[in-house]
Amino acid sequence: MRPADGDRQGAAETSGRLKAILAGAVPRVCPAAVALIAVDGSVVAAAAAGELVRHADAQGTLAAGRPPARRDSIFDLASISKLFTTVVLLSLAEEGRLDLDEPVARLLPVTDPAITPRRLLTHTAGLPPTRRVDLELPDADAETRMAAMVRTPAIHPAGGPYLYSDVGMVMAGRMAELAGGAPLDALVRTRITDVLGLPDTGYRPSRDVVGRIAATEWKPERAGPGCVRGEVHDETAYALGGVAGHAGLFATAGDLLAFGETLRRGGGPVLRPESVAEMTRDQGAEGAPFRHGLGVRIGDPGIVGPLEGAYGHSGFTGTSLVIDPARRLTVVLLTNAVHPLRGRDGIRELRNTVAAEAAHLA
Repeated sequence: MRPADGDRQGAAETSGRLKAILAGAVPRVCPAAVALIAVDGSVVAAAAAGELVRHADAQGTLAAGRPPARRDSIFDLASISKLFTTVVLLSLAEEGRLDLDEPVARLLPVTDPAITPRRLLTHTAGLPPTRRVDLELPDADAETRMAAMVRTPAIHPAGGPYLYSDVGMVMAGRMAELAGGAPLDALVRTRITDVLGLPDTGYRPSRDVVGRIAATEWKPERAGPGCVRGEVHDETAYALGGVAGHAGLFATAGDLLAFGETLRRGGGPVLRPESVAEMTRDQGAEGAPFRHGLGVRIGDPGIVGPLEGAYGHSGFTGTSLVIDPARRLTVVLLTNAVHPLRGRDGIRELRNTVAAEAAHLA
């Protein structure tokens, strides 16, 4: 059925408001931004603004070529990767290949039997926030660095208060590999992206799509010239070969929206509804500035704006995914706010403004 003229006009007006929001943030907050808002599975607003590559160096020198951001542009998802790791783990739990409450020590060289997959996914395993194995082991290969990561000792008792830990999510990804009998990137592909038909989502994107990828930070220690583009921004994920449980995935806004919609609708065909219900249930992590599910944040004030009760995750590069089942909303914002350097102001405000626009459209 062709949309009526009024419907087309309404869609143009809503997308126009979203475009104005993004344009107001570019380039002050981020050089490039793409946002999608879906209500009950239908995209009601879409916008792109800015340039995928704006700077050539840390001093802000304008790049010679500055391709515009488009709806099919690809961004480094950063910590939104954690949601994909979580879905893989839950799918393995459905098959009985692991138990969320069994000791991680069954598969990993972890001495504390109180560390479980559930505690890894709720950041209550007592593990440190990060570990720079690239600096500790500058000449080691990815396999040696991963072996060091999974042996990282806890700094607090497991089951204690919330402490956000990339180390814990790296362990979760490694546990998925051992339980699933395949590398994490293969598990994400066979259990999520191939099943859902997400052609632009994956680790270590091919050179064929670099022209569609948003640049991130200036990192002179990397071999390539200019700002990082097409390689994971996160130093630890890069040191682990570009594939890790906490970071490494790249995707378009459309692919991420489809993933979010899958969760909003109950998980099929990648998860059972009861698994999504457990994933999005408040797991009682004490000390968190929001409620925490399995791998997801519930009511995170940094991303949900007025969408109280919505869940999702943010990414350090300037990305966010927000899912609000009560309002039938899925909201995607992809930016490269770390280009050419991290530390920009305004990304929290932009995320919440986009969420507020979504609330207006629900």
